Amino acid sequence: MTATGQPHDLILRGARVIDPSQNLDRVTDVRFTGGKIAAVGDQLPPGPATEVRDLRGKIVTPGLIDLHTHVYWGGTSIGVDAVALARTSATATFVDAGTAGPGNFPGFRKHVIEPALPVRILPLLNLSFAGIFAFSGTVMVGECEDLRLLDLNECVRVAREHADLVVGIKVRVGRGASGKSGIAPMDMALEVAEATGLPLMAHLDHPPPSRLDVMSRLRKGDILTHCFRPFPNAPARPGGGVWPEVLAARERGVIFDIGHGAGSCGFATSRAMLAAGFKPDVISSDVHILSVDGPAYDLLQTLAKFHALGMSLPEVVACGTTNAAQAIRRPDLGTLKVGSVGEASIFEVLPEPTEYKDVVGEVITGAHRFVAHGLVLDGKWWT
Repeated sequence: MTATGQPHDLILRGARVIDPSQNLDRVTDVRFTGGKIAAVGDQLPPGPATEVRDLRGKIVTPGLIDLHTHVYWGGTSIGVDAVALARTSATATFVDAGTAGPGNFPGFRKHVIEPALPVRILPLLNLSFAGIFAFSGTVMVGECEDLRLLDLNECVRVAREHADLVVGIKVRVGRGASGKSGIAPMDMALEVAEATGLPLMAHLDHPPPSRLDVMSRLRKGDILTHCFRPFPNAPARPGGGVWPEVLAARERGVIFDIGHGAGSCGFATSRAMLAAGFKPDVISSDVHILSVDGPAYDLLQTLAKFHALGMSLPEVVACGTTNAAQAIRRPDLGTLKVGSVGEASIFEVLPEPTEYKDVVGEVITGAHRFVAHGLVLDGKWWT
C-alpha cells in the first residue's frame, strides 16, 4: 500500500515484452497493482501516485524460474544464497532440487525459505533423510549410497506436512550419487511420488544405472534433469540422432531439463540434440557451490548459452518461465496474464561477442551478452 492507503501501482514502460504463455513478443507496457498483473498494453496511463519505470531497450519477461538450484545456504555444503543470486540474475523463483531431505527440511523452511521472501524458493524433497549432506570440492558422498538413509514413510510424511511448499520429489542416481545401490533409490522415489501425487525429478550421472534404466521408469510429468549431459549416459547417439529410449520418454510426456551444474551440460551433446530437433523443455542452472562461479553461474547465463547455440530469445524465455511453471504445476507463475502474480524479470541482451564455457571446457562465442537489470516482486520494483 502507498502512504495514502492505495494499492501500490507500477508501470514498466516501453520494453520488449516477451511472454510465451500469451504468445506475446512486442514493445509495450506492463502494469502492476496491488501485487498482481493489472494490464498489458500500449501507453498505459499513470495515476497521480503511479511509479513509472522507463525500460526502453530492455527485455521484460514473466518472473524467471530456475527449475534446478541448491539454495539451502548455510545449512548444507552445497547451498548458495538465493537472495544474492536473485539480484544478479533477475530470477524470481528458485526451485531447490532436493538439497534438504525429511530430516532437515523444517530448518530449511524456517531459516532460509521464509526469510528469503519475496524471493520465492520452492523445494523438491530429497528421498534421502539427510538430503545432500556431503558435497564440496574435498568431500563428496552420495546421499543414496546407503539405503538406510531412505525412509519412504518419512519422505511421504514431510511432503504432506509441507504440501504448501513442496513441488516434487528428488532422487539422484548414478555411480556418484547412488553407488552400489544402483537403480533401487529411483524405484523407491517413484513409490513416494505416487503416494504423494507429486512429480519426480531424477538426476543421472555416470553409469550404473544406465540411461535406459532411468528413462524407462519415468512417468508423464516426471523430470529428467541433466538431460544434455556429456558422455557417458548422454542422450545423443555417437553417430548422430537421439537414443530410442529418450524419444520414447518424450513421447510419454517426460520433461527434459538442462540442469547445467558443474558436470552436466556439454555443448557437443547440446548441438547434437538441437540438430536432431530435440530441444529442452526447461533450461535451468543447477547452481551450487561448485558451479556458481562457473561454468553455470546462474539461470540468466545458462539461457544465454542456449541462445548462443541457436535457440531464439522467445524459446529460451519459455524454457525459463512458462515451461518451468508447468513442470512444477504452478500456472500462476511464469506468466504476465492479468490477475497473475505480480512478478517480472528485466534484463538486457547486448550485441557484444561473449565467450561461454561448458562443463568439459569447450568454449563457444555468442553474439550477445545477457545482463540483469531488475526484478518486480509482489508488484514492486525490488531492490
